[in-house]
Amino acid sequence: MAKGKQLRLTKRVVDAAEPSESRYVVWDSELSGFGIRIEVSGAKAFVIRYRAAGGGRTAPQRLVTVGKFGNLTVDEARKQAKVLLGGVAVGEDPGDERRTKRTEMKMNGLIDLYEEDGCYIQRGKRQGEPMKERTKTYTIARLRHHVVPLLGHKRVTEVGIPEIERFFRDVAAGKSRSDTKIGPRRRIVVRGGDGAARKVFRDLSAVFSFACRHGIVQNNPCEKAVVKKTDHQRTRFLTLDEVALLGAACDALEAEGVNIKALTIARLWALTGCRRQEIAELKWSEIDFERGLLILDDTKTGKSIRPLAAVALEILKTIAPIEGSAFVFPADRGEGHFQGTKTIWPKIIKKAGLPGVTPHTLRHTLGATATSSGEALALTGAILGHASLRSTMIYAHVQHDPSRKAADRVGRKIAAALAGKPPLAGRNRKTA
Repeated sequence: MAKGKQLRLTKRVVDAAEPSESRYVVWDSELSGFGIRIEVSGAKAFVIRYRAAGGGRTAPQRLVTVGKFGNLTVDEARKQAKVLLGGVAVGEDPGDERRTKRTEMKMNGLIDLYEEDGCYIQRGKRQGEPMKERTKTYTIARLRHHVVPLLGHKRVTEVGIPEIERFFRDVAAGKSRSDTKIGPRRRIVVRGGDGAARKVFRDLSAVFSFACRHGIVQNNPCEKAVVKKTDHQRTRFLTLDEVALLGAACDALEAEGVNIKALTIARLWALTGCRRQEIAELKWSEIDFERGLLILDDTKTGKSIRPLAAVALEILKTIAPIEGSAFVFPADRGEGHFQGTKTIWPKIIKKAGLPGVTPHTLRHTLGATATSSGEALALTGAILGHASLRSTMIYAHVQHDPSRKAADRVGRKIAAALAGKPPLAGRNRKTA
C-alpha cells in the first residue's frame, strides 16, 4: 500500500495495511484529516490532522490519536473524528485539550501511552528506532508488574523524588511480588528484589523522559533519586578450570542422552561469546563458512559481523540442515527455533557445580579470556560484536592472570631485597 495514498478507510483496507521501515499514515478519502497510522511494529491507530489556532497555512499542524484499531472499529473512529474535526471548525483545539488532560493522567495511563507511542530507543547508535519486540514485551511487562501495582493509582504530577525512592525500596523488598495463574499449567510469577528494582527503575526513568518530551511532566524525578542503580560487582566470568568443568558436564549429559541441540548451543555460547538468542535463533543464511564469519541480521546493536573460531566452525559443519527449516537448531515440534535450553541449562550448571552461572556468563568469559591472553580490546570487541570500544572496556580489568604472575615475579625480587638477600645471577646459580 503506497504511503500517503487516500482511500476510503474500511476494515479490509486497514487490515491490509502492512508495516514499513518507518511509520506512515493512510488518509481517508471520505473525511478530510482522518487516517490510520501504521507503526513499524505493525500497531495501528486512528488519527486526525488539522491546523490549530483557527487554521491557515501559518497555524501549527497537529496530529492527534483518536484510538487504537481494535479498540475502535473504522466506523466508530470515523464518528469520533467527525466530532473532533467539527470542534476544530469552531475554534477548538483537541490536541491542546488532551495535553491539559495528560497533566492529570495517572501512572497506569502513562504506561498505556508509553506502550503505544514511547517504546523507541532513546540514545546510542539506534536512537529513534523502535525497540525490538522482545525488548518491548519485557519492558512493558516489568512496568505493569511493578509500577502499576505500587504507583498506578497516582497522578503523574504526584510522583516526585520521594515517591520514586520509596518505590525502588518497595520493589527491592518484594512488595510487588505476585503469582498469577493465566491458564492451564501457565503462571506469571513476579518476585521483585534488588535486580528487578534496578531494571524497572531504568524503565521508569525512560517513561518519565518520554513524558517530559511530550509535555506531560516538567522533569524526570528518577534523575535525582538516590537509589542503588548498580550492584558495583565485577562482571562474573569463568576461569579456564571452571570452563573445563562445564565441558565435562556437557559431555556427561550427552552420554546420558540429553538433547544434543541444547548441549551444542551451550558449547557454541562458550566458543563464540554470542548472546543467548543469537545462537538459539541462528539461521543457515547467517553463517559464512568460506570466510569463517557469522553475519547476524538482527542483534541488540543491529546488523553484526562476528569472526568465528575454527573450533566453532567445525561444530557447525557437523550439523545437518533440516529440510524446510531456516534455523540451524529448529524446534523439535512445530516451526521456529529450538527453545529447550531453558530446561537443560540448569542441569548443565548443576552437574558442573557452577550455581548462578548463566548463558551470558559465557559471553563474559570469552571477553575475559581474550583480554587476559593479551588480545587487544578492539579485537575482543570485534569477536563480541560490540558497537563501541566503551562496551569492551569492562573487560580491561580482568587481565589478571598474566599480571598476577608478573606481580609474583616482581614481588619475590622486592621481598628478597627487603630481606637483605643478594639477587640471583641466574636460575641455576647455587648458594654455598
